[in-house]
Amino acid sequence: MTTPPKLGAGTRLDFHGPLSADRAGRLVAELAARAPATVVDYGCGWGEFLLRVMAAAPGAQGTGIDVHGPDIVRGRALAAERGLSGRAVFVEGPAADHTEPADLVLSLGAYQAFGSIPEALQALRARVSPGGRLLFGCEVWERTPTESQLAAMWPGMTVEECLYLPDVVDAAVAAGFRPLRVETATRGEWEEFESGYGADAEEWLLANPGHPEAADLRAQLDEHLSIWLRGTRDVFGFGYLTLGVPA
Repeated sequence: MTTPPKLGAGTRLDFHGPLSADRAGRLVAELAARAPATVVDYGCGWGEFLLRVMAAAPGAQGTGIDVHGPDIVRGRALAAERGLSGRAVFVEGPAADHTEPADLVLSLGAYQAFGSIPEALQALRARVSPGGRLLFGCEVWERTPTESQLAAMWPGMTVEECLYLPDVVDAAVAAGFRPLRVETATRGEWEEFESGYGADAEEWLLANPGHPEAADLRAQLDEHLSIWLRGTRDVFGFGYLTLGVPA
C-alpha cells in the first residue's frame, strides 16, 4: 500500500500561502529591478518566491532559512533543477539565528519566528541593509470575527491573536520602515491556496479508502476544511507590505 501524503506538504502549490502567479510575478519584478546583491528569505518554506527573485536578479546571492527539513530538501532540489544552486543556499534552522543584513529581505507568513508582528518587524528592520527592501506578508483580520467563527478556528483563538491591516502598517512605520506598497490577498487566492493545501491528500484518499491510515488523514482534512469554511473564510485576510528603509 502507498504511504499517505502529509497534510500541508504543498506538492500541488507553487507558494505556501495565498499568492497568485500574477501577484508573485509583479512583486518579483519590482523587487528584482533594484538589483539586490543579497537576498534572505526568513521562513522560506521550499523557497519558490526566493528562487524566482534569484532568476530575475542574476547578480544576487540568496539564502533561504526554515525549520522544516522536508521543505529545505525540496528547495535545494528546485534550485538545482533551475541551475541556481551556486547562488541560492538553503539553511535548516531558526530564522532568528541569522542576523546578517541583506539588500532584500523576505518574510511571508513566518513572522512567528521572531514573536508577534510588531516584534518581527523590529527584528527584521535590523536585518535590512540601508536603502534596502522588506517584503512582509502576514495574516490580518478582514473584519472582526463573530464568536461562532472564532470557535470554529483553532483552539484558543482570540481576536487579539491577529491584527487589522492598518495596525500592521503602523507597526511597520514604528519599526522604522516606510510603506511603499500595501495590498491584500483576494478571495480567489485564498481559495486556490486552501483547496491546493489538501489536494494531494484528498486524491490519495479517493484511491486508498481502505488504507489503515485513511481514517486519520480524513479527520485531518475534515478539520482543515471546517476551520476554513466555517471559521476563517472571508474573515482572515493576508497582507503584503513592500517596505523600504532610508539609504
